[in-house]
Amino acid sequence: MDVFLVALTYFAYIFIVFMYIFKSVKLSRLPAHLRWELYPRKGTLYLIKENFRFSDYFKTNWTYWLALFPWHIGFIFIITFHILCFFGAVVMLAGNPVAADSAYVIGRVFYYGIMVIGAISFITGILGSIGLIIKRMTDNDLKTFATRYNYFNYVFTLVVFFSGLYAWIFVDPSLAQYREFWKGLVTLNPASVEPATAVHIILFCLFLIYLPFTRSMHYITKFFAFLWIRWDSRPNLRGSVMEREINKMLRKPVSWSAPHIPSGKTWSELVAKKHDDEKTP
Repeated sequence: MDVFLVALTYFAYIFIVFMYIFKSVKLSRLPAHLRWELYPRKGTLYLIKENFRFSDYFKTNWTYWLALFPWHIGFIFIITFHILCFFGAVVMLAGNPVAADSAYVIGRVFYYGIMVIGAISFITGILGSIGLIIKRMTDNDLKTFATRYNYFNYVFTLVVFFSGLYAWIFVDPSLAQYREFWKGLVTLNPASVEPATAVHIILFCLFLIYLPFTRSMHYITKFFAFLWIRWDSRPNLRGSVMEREINKMLRKPVSWSAPHIPSGKTWSELVAKKHDDEKTP
């Protein structure tokens, strides 16, 4: 069982990193997007704040935001929790005990940091998952568009967060066992854990493997949307990369039709025809 947990954890992390890199590269090779005429405020700080506040949801439906916000915070913090566990294992291997009474400041920082971040992730994740299920079932506007896929996601994340909370409260209050597991991951020397902790590890690994096939990709696409669409102000100069990208797009054939857009021609031909029609009195 110990070897299985280590192998599954390694596979889950390698798989999600590979899939996110693969999808990011695929997105980066897409044709140039149409420019927005209105640009929001620029800056990395603004983008980070948007990823944490979800202010657009608050402005449009604040009751939905009350459930969505803790759900996303739980997601972000549970990822942070596992990252801290990894670095906590590195600190332990360097000879610095990670404990409340550690003689080293860094040991105490990681001990309380892991505890606080873990607690926040489990609690907010559970509240958000339950809130979203209730909101989807009771809000007529959201209920109309709710699918089994939505409910599966909420129930799955609820189980993941609850398994972590249960293991923390009833099995491993100091998370010492979980830190030893991560130490075993780093040293390739599997450490035994209680069944409840093993269940959480398995569920979280399955969660990581499942993520690339969900809409969670928006955590990556949001950066493309801001940096390459909302904030892209590169001028279209003669001989520039932007001009070559646009010309390449204009040479693509139109694959659909409408009263104002006939198919069978390239976009440049349609643009030229539209320009000629406007010049004709």
